[in-house]
Amino acid sequence: MKIREEEQSGVASEVPEDATGRRLTCEGERATVRYVGPVPPTTGSWLGVEWDNPERGKHDGSHEGVRYFTCRHPSGGSFVRAKKTSFGVDYLTAVKQHYEAGLDEATGNEVTIATKTVKMVGFESIVEKQRVENLKEIVLTNCEVSGPGPENEIRENTPNAVSLDLSQNLLSSWKTVAAITEQLEQLQILRLNHNRLSIISNPSSLTYAFSQLRVLSLNSCAVTWPQVLQCASMWPKIEELFLSDNEITELQRPVDVLQGLKVLDLSNNNLVQESLQQISNLSRLETLNLSSTGLSVIHFSVALPGAKTAMFPALRILLLHDNKITEWDVINELDKLQALVQLSCKNNPLMELEDHETTRQLLIARISQLEKLDKSQVLQQERRGAELDYCKKFGRQWLHAGGHKDPDRNKPSAEFTAQHPRYLALIQKYGAPEEDELKEQKPFALKNQLLTVTFECPEDADRKPIQKKLPGSMIVQKVKGLLYRLLKLPGAEIHLTYTSSKMEGREIEINNDLKPLQFYSIEDGDRILVRWS
Repeated sequence: MKIREEEQSGVASEVPEDATGRRLTCEGERATVRYVGPVPPTTGSWLGVEWDNPERGKHDGSHEGVRYFTCRHPSGGSFVRAKKTSFGVDYLTAVKQHYEAGLDEATGNEVTIATKTVKMVGFESIVEKQRVENLKEIVLTNCEVSGPGPENEIRENTPNAVSLDLSQNLLSSWKTVAAITEQLEQLQILRLNHNRLSIISNPSSLTYAFSQLRVLSLNSCAVTWPQVLQCASMWPKIEELFLSDNEITELQRPVDVLQGLKVLDLSNNNLVQESLQQISNLSRLETLNLSSTGLSVIHFSVALPGAKTAMFPALRILLLHDNKITEWDVINELDKLQALVQLSCKNNPLMELEDHETTRQLLIARISQLEKLDKSQVLQQERRGAELDYCKKFGRQWLHAGGHKDPDRNKPSAEFTAQHPRYLALIQKYGAPEEDELKEQKPFALKNQLLTVTFECPEDADRKPIQKKLPGSMIVQKVKGLLYRLLKLPGAEIHLTYTSSKMEGREIEINNDLKPLQFYSIEDGDRILVRWS
């Protein structure tokens, strides 16, 4: 690896005395200084840096067999001259550059628009809101902020800040962040995404600087879970913690920290899935984002099939999209969560095993309290249809496993109960399916089994006809579920009829939700008329 010689005049004066560990930018990329000094056989002083983006680097901190510093990534390091770098600006300089540039001159000025001169009447009130002392929300993203600046100036100049975004800056430690936030006594929301923050030996000594903090975002900060737990004592009132795209793998149990947490985002981390139960003691946690974490298994071993678990007692919203879930056992486990009402699980292999409508209905039937699935409301009519269809779909398996309409003889096997933990509750709710409803469903993936039908709303002229290709074996309840979402009809009662070119002028009522389209002799090209009340 060759180091290019460059002029070094004035280099020494450009490098801070405490440069090692400091953050800088070079040619638009952020890095952390790991070494300051000579790199023989070249002359002059160099900065050895570890890039945030390892693809920007060339080596691991070694040169011609000599190690000058270490990097987490084998190609994350480089040597650069100081004159190519910037160590950033202080907080207040960034605030004034971002918010006050040109405002003083604009107040009361006249401007020329086309050929007319117009006085900026009323602009003063806008300018007044923009003055830094009045700001409640301060956004300094990518402003090269590296420190607080002169003592107490932040407190005097931006005393009303409630929300502060310092993402993509040059902050190098939690001590530096605390020097800024301790002067913002009303601060409740702090975003520090894309920074690299070193931790002092006693983080709890900085609690005073984050005493009112409720929301903290540390996305893409290269932090581990042990580091999060180490720092957590600094945030005694934290309620929402965003940790997406970090180096979090194995989770450990939070002890005496994070107990007030309501929202936790762990998305885009390569989690050790067996360690998920370690955070189940977060008794106030309501929203958990586990998207893109590589999860394929979730298991609450303490609770039996069909029972509720004491783990995650307050969890209402769970995001699991873009994972590796392939088994319905995972969905059965989610029904053990006593408060779960909202689930996102798109882009998992499990979702591709059957058509979209069937998969959605199976999810609804397996999770008893679900109110919203993949951002779409689960209506009462849809739940009823999904549960009835579930009973019919697995009725034969239930009978073969020892199930019976007579409650005294209804003793399905443990294996069936484990695979379908809600089945007994559903037949108690609706009754056992009739024999003629237990016919084997034929697959309908082939194109020649699809019907092209047109949905029309005769009582709403503003709605355009919708053409869809549907399998003839699709039951009416599923068709209605599709229409609820297509037409956005929450809470409405849908009534269907259809017309055929073979029976001009006649409407045929579709009145049994559990019958397939082919039961009504609906054919390719027919029109289904949709009314609701």
